[in-house]
Amino acid sequence: MRDAITDPELKDLIRRFVVPGRRYLRLGGSALRLSGPERDLFVSELVQAAGEITSDELGILFEGGWRERKTASWLVAVAGRTEFRSRIGELLLASAGPYGGAYCITLATFGTGADADLVCRYLDRYLPQPDLAYDRTFALSTLLHLDAVLGSDRASSYLAAGGLWQQWAEATPNRVLEPQEYQQVVGQLCAFARECAELFARRETQQ
Repeated sequence: MRDAITDPELKDLIRRFVVPGRRYLRLGGSALRLSGPERDLFVSELVQAAGEITSDELGILFEGGWRERKTASWLVAVAGRTEFRSRIGELLLASAGPYGGAYCITLATFGTGADADLVCRYLDRYLPQPDLAYDRTFALSTLLHLDAVLGSDRASSYLAAGGLWQQWAEATPNRVLEPQEYQQVVGQLCAFARECAELFARRETQQ
């Protein structure tokens, strides 16, 4: 992992792409609460950043901390940089902290069977581990969303009576949100990402 304190290149990228307008904090559920001119400005600046950042610079952000990786994942989603699919999948599977929602949204925005495969790999590894409570609902809700988009039925095996989801939910001491209920939030975040991606595509066409 690269450290902004000792890495001037990463520090500059954080200044340019991560912290403007508190971007790293707003990417996610906070973006859904924006409205009016504030929302328009946030979307416009996010789309602009997605167009300005290079693949090499994204690679550097993915080597940083959670703020940098979260921001990079959203910029990848907006720009439709599917070449980062495997990297996103690696970071999701590493489960290095409770910030995997950004990776899930990026995979959901790509919206293919390959992306669903990566979410399934995550669930297969971590649902049997009740001591790790974060991101499980988000991941399964993402799989439900991808099922709806793809016309597939991958989530049902996890949700079956006595299946991995029930086992994990019963074993974890934390209050567990039902993935069917949280699927709406995933859908709203994906809609926001798609809106930004469509604006990005229009801008790229006009250039």
